[in-house]
Amino acid sequence: MPNIASILKVEIVRLARKELRAETEGLKKAAAQYRSDLSTLKRKVASLEKQVARLEKKAPGRVAPQADGEGATRTRFSAKGLASKRHKLGLSAAEMGALLNVSAQTVYNWEAEKSKPRQAQLAAIAAVRSLGKRQAKARLEELANS
Repeated sequence: MPNIASILKVEIVRLARKELRAETEGLKKAAAQYRSDLSTLKRKVASLEKQVARLEKKAPGRVAPQADGEGATRTRFSAKGLASKRHKLGLSAAEMGALLNVSAQTVYNWEAEKSKPRQAQLAAIAAVRSLGKRQAKARLEELANS
């Protein structure tokens, strides 16, 4: 004959599981609803981003006004363009860095698209774009002598 204490213990465990199941069922349903809502919102964001991209292509001048208060023209930067110019000038990353007043590692990171130059550095890059091979070598000699 079973002990009353063991029967009482088994019944308490059964009732506790039943209560726990009832409580967690609501949480499971809420979590599933939240996941569904998140996926819906992600789809809407992706759709809106596509619309913005499409509108930017149609009217590129109107979409993004300049954030600078100075009204300075923004210089475009291309990692491939910088690497191409450096190779055309026959310069190493260290020499290009010396012309731009940055380290060779910085030039490498720009070309590898690990980082982007700041606005002041973009001006220096634009100045180097207009240099030829002889001018670049002469400028490097000036920097070495000073």
